[in-house]
Amino acid sequence: MIAQHYNSIHVENNLLKQIKIKENQLKIAEEANMLYVAEALQNELLKLQYQLSEGQDVEIQALMSLLDD
Repeated sequence: MIAQHYNSIHVENNLLKQIKIKENQLKIAEEANMLYVAEALQNELLKLQYQLSEGQDVEIQALMSLLDD
């Protein structure tokens, strides 16, 4: 259980780092008027944000199942 929690935290932290990097890259691309690059980065950013929210939903469901027991 503790190992799963640690892995979840590690994955979440990794996703947060990736999101921060993509946000910075997107800002640079927008400032440089690189429209296609900015669009690609925006898509990647949305995917990362979805992965982050999806992981949090799984953790909430796991906690709720513990309460049911």
